[in-house]
Amino acid sequence: MPRLTRSVHRSAGAGWRLAVALIMALPICTTVYAQERPPLPNEPVATEGTIKQFYRGLNYVVVKTMDGVEHVYNFTKDLVVHGGKKPGVDALEGLREGTTVAVHYSSSGANASAQEIDVLGDEGLSFTEGVVSRIDRGRKEITIKFANGRTETFQMTSRAAAESGGLIDESGSTATRIVIYYGDESGHKVAHYFKKAP
Repeated sequence: MPRLTRSVHRSAGAGWRLAVALIMALPICTTVYAQERPPLPNEPVATEGTIKQFYRGLNYVVVKTMDGVEHVYNFTKDLVVHGGKKPGVDALEGLREGTTVAVHYSSSGANASAQEIDVLGDEGLSFTEGVVSRIDRGRKEITIKFANGRTETFQMTSRAAAESGGLIDESGSTATRIVIYYGDESGHKVAHYFKKAP
């Protein structure tokens, strides 16, 4: 009889551990990736949304996009954060629920791995709006024209340059109105993220 009791206790303990593991994995399993088209493996993609939850011990962050879809991103110690109060991964600790961010990630199968998070809004990167007049991916430059006719050229990060393809339409025209988010880095305006203006 004592052997049976020990077996029952072991089974119950294993059951609780399994239940806790399933509850922890549930947000990851139920995440839906809502893209215009699924990204190719390791293709850089940026998604804008708000921080919902951040699990530093488990190395993942949950971001809710404007259409209400929750995305779960894994990250490593190499994660870069721009526009926050602190550089590096420590900047994530300052992110609160509701903070607006752009997550740059690559997708490999069902996993999305965040490589960069840009903080947008009041405490984040600066931004401006204009019409794209030229993109030079080789030099990582984007030139925009403002409403007053003035133009300005911004440097682009490698990720922003890779993501700039969506700013060119099928005819090859670059006349797209965008909002560009940038940081002042060593006296240069460096574009980290852009989106089509509403």
